[in-house]
Amino acid sequence: MVPLSKRSAVDPFHAMDVLAEANRRRQAGRPVISMAVGQPGHAAPAAALEAARTALEHGRIGYTDALGLPDLRQALSGYYRRKHGVDIDARRIAITTGSSAGFNLAFLTLFDAGDAVAIARPGYPAYRNILRALGLVVVEVPVSAETHYTLTPESLEAAQTRAGVRLKGVLLASPANPTGTVTGRLQLQRVSDYCRLHDIAFISDEIYHGLTYSTDAASAVEFGDDAIIINSFSKYYCMTGWRIGWMVVPDAMVRPLECLAQSLYISAPELSQVAAIAALGAGDELELYKDSCRANRDVLQQRLPEFGFDLLSPMDGAFYAYVDVSRFTNDSMDFARRMLAETDVAATPGLDFDPLEGHRALRLSYAGTMAEMVEATDRIAGWLR
Repeated sequence: MVPLSKRSAVDPFHAMDVLAEANRRRQAGRPVISMAVGQPGHAAPAAALEAARTALEHGRIGYTDALGLPDLRQALSGYYRRKHGVDIDARRIAITTGSSAGFNLAFLTLFDAGDAVAIARPGYPAYRNILRALGLVVVEVPVSAETHYTLTPESLEAAQTRAGVRLKGVLLASPANPTGTVTGRLQLQRVSDYCRLHDIAFISDEIYHGLTYSTDAASAVEFGDDAIIINSFSKYYCMTGWRIGWMVVPDAMVRPLECLAQSLYISAPELSQVAAIAALGAGDELELYKDSCRANRDVLQQRLPEFGFDLLSPMDGAFYAYVDVSRFTNDSMDFARRMLAETDVAATPGLDFDPLEGHRALRLSYAGTMAEMVEATDRIAGWLR
């Protein structure tokens, strides 16, 4: 038997396991509707597709600099100037193989084994799994209505006391997965200032920026140049499979991060980088997709509580509903499996996001079409009856 490392013993990402089963059922001819993963129900912007076609026809696709194409980094600098009123030197922007590579690079550049990093609970499971695989101490901080479903300086202080550690890092997502929470500007600045005061690295996950429904999300770049920003073309730009993301990092991180990227990834795919440059100018098309997400959200906000799926947090951003299913089950994993088997609707068990209380929760993605939302909720309602 091949010996395995202890660091490889991370929990499965249940959303991906559910997606795999949904895909098997679909291939077998079942009328599956997947609400399990954050897969936009829209193609990449037309301009991005055209740029990629042109590159394939007329150019040679190869390696780029480890930190990405200069034109894309410059275009992203312009994005921050227009969107957030902040001048970011393009040299501080690194292009990554999706946001997942960004998290790996950030954790490796910032932390040593044994360092403690805080994340919200419930929160995106890959944070927890990557941190643990790298030998870091994960401090999960519960969020609730009392904390406005986000991290606060007070909750971070309390979490350190409970865990008996001093934090080296804090990771905050806004909009958040699975809760859809948008951290308000003042609250985000409070966390940023707290981290700066205590010499804690602050990582701001902004991959759902663009997908907010009542107010624009603030970026941590607005509060200083010491935060680490991670963003992606996957969600708002509908480019999940292109595996293209970016980071904004402090000056001192640029060269160490570049050296790690050279060895770990060489560079993000050039074809995806070319398409991403074009995607940045596709605002009108992307806003239509955002409008469709807003319409889907409105339908789910009304229909889910009608058949007993009470919302566990406001649906302010991203494209997820995080719901309480405790009146039907005390085992969200089994419930999700049975729902898929008996209704052909896939959802993600809350245990992905909250190891302590997720047994009573499900996450449903509304990134697809309106027809899928209506049909899926009809099926679930009939099944529960």
